[in-house]
Amino acid sequence: MSRSPSQMAETLGGLGRLTELRQRLLFVLAALLVYRVGTFIPVPGVNPQALLQFMNSQQGTIIDVFNLFTGGALERFSLFALGVMPYISASIIMQLMSSAVPQLQQLKKEGSTGRQKITQYTRFFTVILAAFQAGSVAFALQSQGSVVFAPGFGFLFTAIVTLTAGTVFLMWLGEQITERGVGNGISLIIFAGIVAGLPRAIAGTLELVNTGQLSIPAMLLILALVLAVIYFIVRVERGQRLITVNYAQRQGRVAYQNQQTHLPLKINMSGVIPAIFASSLVIFPSTLATWFSSSDELSWLTDVAAAMSPGNLPYTLMYSGLIIFFCFFYTALVFNSKETADNLKKSGAFIPGIRPGRQTADYIDNVLTRLTMVGSLYLVAVCLLPDILRVVWAVPFYFGGTSVLIVVVVIMDFIAQVQAHLISHKYDSLMKKANLKSYGRSGVVRR
Repeated sequence: MSRSPSQMAETLGGLGRLTELRQRLLFVLAALLVYRVGTFIPVPGVNPQALLQFMNSQQGTIIDVFNLFTGGALERFSLFALGVMPYISASIIMQLMSSAVPQLQQLKKEGSTGRQKITQYTRFFTVILAAFQAGSVAFALQSQGSVVFAPGFGFLFTAIVTLTAGTVFLMWLGEQITERGVGNGISLIIFAGIVAGLPRAIAGTLELVNTGQLSIPAMLLILALVLAVIYFIVRVERGQRLITVNYAQRQGRVAYQNQQTHLPLKINMSGVIPAIFASSLVIFPSTLATWFSSSDELSWLTDVAAAMSPGNLPYTLMYSGLIIFFCFFYTALVFNSKETADNLKKSGAFIPGIRPGRQTADYIDNVLTRLTMVGSLYLVAVCLLPDILRVVWAVPFYFGGTSVLIVVVVIMDFIAQVQAHLISHKYDSLMKKANLKSYGRSGVVRR
């Protein structure tokens, strides 16, 4: 069938825009490849065999968690051993200070100029945190006997400079992915680090099946549970509570016309931050016990660490409590009900049946409190599922709830960004083939 010149031009234009998207995706893949290569470049002066033995003794501690987020870079003490955790910590601290320090509050109100200034402060603070953490890790390693070939100032200086430079490079690389690629660069770097350990986990599970330690029906049950958890995470993360908002417009002197819209509130507004913070704090006692249990004065740390191990009641209660606390704390940090109510009032909007101003803020706050409670219970269920598999059903293989949560959320955000890019260029036919339209049925403005 012959095509008209206009149809041919439209097709060629679409191919040109598709080339732009392909280039962005290739840039993301290239950047993640650079990150993975960097995780295998070791810091000079470390004995790899002794370091591996030391890291094997740290299973279940906070070091093991950090090693998971860095894709194994910490156990190799590589250039990217600190990962992007210093940057994430600096960003969260700056968010806290932006809500408490008047000068930073004023910067937030200055628009893009103020945000650039806060971003610059965040980068400086990242360098300080990275240098401090690098020094702490290097000092701890050189005190472990044969892990470091030549302990002393030379090794400490080299490790601090190398690890700090690695973190700064990852921070820059994440910003480049966000600007020139698709998706959030920092999230994709963490995602790549977690997924890097997936082949080894799958190989370990298959080895359990081959040796008879795990039966095939049990493995299929675990696979079904993993898929069910992923589906559950997707459903909840996409869930929203829509608050009806009306905009009044005057027509002439008497008549009014209401335009109705919605204020969307997510069920889980805090994301994966509560799970990361809670998992880091709850295993801190076991880390202290591993380092200082040889001292007679601190032998009680061993008992505390045993009580705080996964599967025990104190661990479950503390872990759940920390997740719930950080859910409410971080949601209150990122969403201000009073500011939202003031913005609605200034724009002439109101919630039906609710007076503008203080009553609107109280209503939004009450809705948000109930949503946060549901979201926190959802995070608790997802994060405690591995312990249920291991303790109740005696399943030898379990997957980390926090890592699964991060992977699924990052993939959802990546798909949403690709979808937004396709919508902006009107790739309707391509979206039908890729079956991406179902992701945009709620909360996406269509043209």
